[in-house]
Amino acid sequence: MFDNYQILAQHNYWDKPISQNGYIRSTYLELLKKSLGNQLVKVLVGQRRVGKSYIMRQLIAHLINEKQVSATNIIYINKENISLEFIQTYTDVQLLIDTHKIKASISGKCYVFLDEVQEIAGWEKVVASLSQDPMHNYEVIITGSNSNLLSGELATYLTGRYISCTIFPFNYHEYTEFNKVPKNRESYLSYLKTSGLPELFKLQDDELKRNYMMALYESIILKDIVKRHKIKQISLLKNLFKFLADNIGNLFSINKISAYLIANKIKTNTETMSSYIDYLKEAFLIHEVERYDIKGKTILSSTKKYYLNDVGFKNYFMSSYDISISKQLENSIYLQLLQNGYYITVGIIGDKEIDFIAEKNNKKIYIQVTVSLQSEAVINREYDNLESVYDAHEKWVISLDDTISGNRNGIQHVYPWEL
Repeated sequence: MFDNYQILAQHNYWDKPISQNGYIRSTYLELLKKSLGNQLVKVLVGQRRVGKSYIMRQLIAHLINEKQVSATNIIYINKENISLEFIQTYTDVQLLIDTHKIKASISGKCYVFLDEVQEIAGWEKVVASLSQDPMHNYEVIITGSNSNLLSGELATYLTGRYISCTIFPFNYHEYTEFNKVPKNRESYLSYLKTSGLPELFKLQDDELKRNYMMALYESIILKDIVKRHKIKQISLLKNLFKFLADNIGNLFSINKISAYLIANKIKTNTETMSSYIDYLKEAFLIHEVERYDIKGKTILSSTKKYYLNDVGFKNYFMSSYDISISKQLENSIYLQLLQNGYYITVGIIGDKEIDFIAEKNNKKIYIQVTVSLQSEAVINREYDNLESVYDAHEKWVISLDDTISGNRNGIQHVYPWEL
């Protein structure tokens, strides 16, 4: 154990300075700063490679540099680091913490950071034990790449004694700040054609970006889905994801998806499809959006839309790259609304569809998304759909036109780069 402890020491800041790590994602970091100072577990969840580890290290830097917390009172375990492969179970974590407290003569609060916690067998036991220990003062911060951390294991053990924060890929605002480019139509188009994953911003060659996205995709599929759920039909899972990525923003039922795959000589059934879609959602590869009957005020469960957590998966290796970028735009607007805390549905009123109904804090916005409003037919279609909704809530048409502004019958035209 002494050798293992020495390895852990090399990956902590007990005897070396810490500097700020990477681009500061201030929205997330400020939220975490405000959440400190209690026994609630802080949970950062999100797709792999969206920057959870950077945010965690930035929070450690904040504690050391700004809050003057002794570095020895902070224990950081990153399970993506191969050097820490020896940490397999929750008992290994507890033993390392106990060893460090003795060797470093720790007194006062101890901060425990567990990165990619789902890689530790029985992790929820040590997290619950530390956070609720009546004899010792621990504050626990964890990250994970599976949404089931919140709805399953963690909820069972902590029964609400945690604060959760979903980390998304870089939004457009972060993209422009990171790349030091102005907010305008040109930079927004560039954003739509790439990805929100920060590592890709450093790669200039499209082939390198494609290789990166493929490697990430394989890692998520194999580590976060196949391994976790013991899936044997890996090719079926991949075909399903590619189908959804090629058809982002289209309405589908589980039956229709199954029928399509079967017609292409891929054996499956609706029960398997339903499970696999849930697994893709858990791993933050896709998001599912339900339809809402505006007049009937009910959720329609027969068909749903699916959006990617990052459009890079479509841009770099999907088969049917949409040169019009219409679906990338729709996907981007959806993610921006989601990141800002809106509950989102697809609106149905008679035979017309409203792309998004975004709701938060008793505020509701009806939104139509289109690439261009340069033809009278498109203008009438987008505005007519919104004009069919008779209530006083906000109504927006979002397009990439940079010469259109103002409103029509109270419906506002919005530039996506100014959201």
